[in-house]
Amino acid sequence: MVRAENLFFSYSGLPPFIFDDVNFEIRDGEYVSVMGENGCGKTTLMKLILKFIKPTGGKIICQAKRIGYVPQRNDFSNSGFPITVYEILNSYRKLLKVKDKNVVKKNLEWMGMSSFADSLMGNLSGGQSQKVLIARALMGEPDLLVLDEPSTGVDINSQKEIYAFLKKINREKGITIISVEHNLEAAVSNSTQIYHLAGGKGHLCTPKQYAEEFLQRR
Repeated sequence: MVRAENLFFSYSGLPPFIFDDVNFEIRDGEYVSVMGENGCGKTTLMKLILKFIKPTGGKIICQAKRIGYVPQRNDFSNSGFPITVYEILNSYRKLLKVKDKNVVKKNLEWMGMSSFADSLMGNLSGGQSQKVLIARALMGEPDLLVLDEPSTGVDINSQKEIYAFLKKINREKGITIISVEHNLEAAVSNSTQIYHLAGGKGHLCTPKQYAEEFLQRR
């Protein structure tokens, strides 16, 4: 699904590199949490996968036909802009040229947000907003879902619901998930693989291996 070959990157194009000759492969159907200290390059890697930025050297190949993206920040939160949950999703449906109008209703039902269809986005809680953003990202039936720290600003109960849903669509629908994470418990509980970044390098390991390594580092 996603493969990096001799990947180099720095924002200046010059050393020191955030990624220094990095190689990895994320297979179809995996749920990969990207972990590491602040500033290690987690969000940069996400941007490279999404082609928001280009590698300085080497390449990153994404074979997904359709990608859903869930940002960390909801631009409509507390903005006062009068747009409803339904309008957000329906506008995105039109942008993707999805003809089935029922997909908005279906996605809201998936996320348990049907009763909020007419609510203003700016009035939602952090957890509710995140559920809407996930519903929006799934509008085009992606085979790859990329999330940027999905539990940030989200209450504990909503976190549990969101991660349970992500695990469900990964296991049952085969949607590949790459999630930039700071939530160790969620990463270990839900991922099939964890990609740890440090010092310009990275390595894939199982959640059990990562938990053991994390405890050793403390």
